[in-house]
Amino acid sequence: MVVLATKCYVSGDARDRTLDSLRSLLDNDLADLAVEYDVGVREDDFPSVTLSGEDAPVARNLLAEHWGTITSHFETGERYVGTLESWDDEGFVLDAGEPIRIPTEGIGLGAGSPEQIRTRLGLVQHVPLTFVYESGPDGDVPATGRLADDQRDRLFDWTRGDGRVNVNSATRAEVRATVNRAGHAEDIVTVERLGLLEQSIVCTEGTDPPGLLASIGSYLPAELLAVVP
Repeated sequence: MVVLATKCYVSGDARDRTLDSLRSLLDNDLADLAVEYDVGVREDDFPSVTLSGEDAPVARNLLAEHWGTITSHFETGERYVGTLESWDDEGFVLDAGEPIRIPTEGIGLGAGSPEQIRTRLGLVQHVPLTFVYESGPDGDVPATGRLADDQRDRLFDWTRGDGRVNVNSATRAEVRATVNRAGHAEDIVTVERLGLLEQSIVCTEGTDPPGLLASIGSYLPAELLAVVP
């Protein structure tokens, strides 16, 4: 079984649509492999994929590379993926199957408080982030880590482009449909998938990200954050 490092935290019909979307993505990922799979969702909202068949080991590695996986075993200095659970004056807290504290000095994304950094870089709640594990829990103190260097580089790159609007609580197809419905299809380059329910709308040159956010915000019951270059 593989537990994917992305969350399915919506309910009702939205949950059904999200799991249908996940199955379609898995069908694409595993299309060339001799493998069968079943999808479930754990109590902590992480999807689990049970694999069987001749190519099951290959499928596990492929899904780990594509999504990241949740594990109960951590090693100092190794890379893992967690979802952004919360933030405060002391840093970020990621959910990687257990809480991982990323202290302010371990964020490494420029000046400002963790909240200011999160807002400036469009880090919507639950977005998956790659981190390096540094130390285990000690009593009431959670495990700690730092954002991985390539994760930092990727986020800095967002501020060097033409701008973005990041969204949670919606599949990629739902976000694309919303952009079209609001009449902004020509104002975006693409919708980039960050996680199962976290997307990044990449703006064209000349599109104002806060203006796009204001225009589509009423259509999406989600958190939206603009990344302004």
